[in-house]
Amino acid sequence: MSAPETSASPIPSGGKVCTSFPELLMLGEFVFGGLVWILVASARVSFSSDQGWVMFVSVFCFVITTLLLILYLAGVQNSSSVWTAVDVFYHFVAAVFYLSIAVLQASDTRLILRYGDPKNFRINIAATVFAFVATLLYTIHGILSILRWKSAS
Repeated sequence: MSAPETSASPIPSGGKVCTSFPELLMLGEFVFGGLVWILVASARVSFSSDQGWVMFVSVFCFVITTLLLILYLAGVQNSSSVWTAVDVFYHFVAAVFYLSIAVLQASDTRLILRYGDPKNFRINIAATVFAFVATLLYTIHGILSILRWKSAS
């Protein structure tokens, strides 16, 4: 009798997660998403409902990206082929969410310029730029993940 075959996932595991592309983008997603979270939390709230959505998305994506990174480091994705689809789904959802908060943050920043103080304006500009960078990283990761998923099928 031969040993049962393990499902070889195209997503790397262990230390290769931090050196392979597109998983290397997860570190950037982690950093820029965290910066958005920190900057929005440190700014004076001008539009509470808008800032609530920005905070929710940035914290949610920060936590899920961290969780996925830990799971990939542990090699959980080798147990099932569904992890490739999960990777694609999550990164596209995160890209859409981050695009929504980047546009919302840019709109609120424009209004803060008109009615707010300069320090709050600079903090919100930085949060807007980092939100667009995070959007770009999640989008690139999503596209590369779907290409990997299609080539593995």
